[in-house]
Amino acid sequence: MADDLFSYAAQLGPQTPPASTHLPFVWRQGGPGKPANVIFTERKGGPESMVQILEACGALHVAMVRTASPQARAFHAFGTTDPEGSAAMGLVELFVHAEDLALGLGLDWSASAAICARILKRLFPDLPPHGDPWKTLLWATGRGELPGRERVAQWQWDSAPRS
Repeated sequence: MADDLFSYAAQLGPQTPPASTHLPFVWRQGGPGKPANVIFTERKGGPESMVQILEACGALHVAMVRTASPQARAFHAFGTTDPEGSAAMGLVELFVHAEDLALGLGLDWSASAAICARILKRLFPDLPPHGDPWKTLLWATGRGELPGRERVAQWQWDSAPRS
């Protein structure tokens, strides 16, 4: 999650960002089968260090979203976005991965329905409304079931800037 937030923030930084790829950071895998990342945490610091890194990357993303020009553009594999889209993308990452963690730890957790509704409107504009925005976001990202709808196997948000 920290890597996503850092990357989304960094993509908003350059005056002339790359249009077809991520910034040329050194991406590396922490081990076989692990995703390639830029941000790593000192393992000896334990969970507290991981939370600090996540908090720092989240704050960096918030700062970049707040200060970037509305005309700023940032590359993402799902499509170029603007600061508003970047903010929504960061929230999706936080919310769905917090759900993953909560499930793994046996905890009951849910994201704010009001924020999820705004995310759905921004990143999934063609999705018809369906009751609980949190459950709909989980369904739209392939993490949940919705009555009367097939489970989503592959998904993608629409990060294009809105006019």
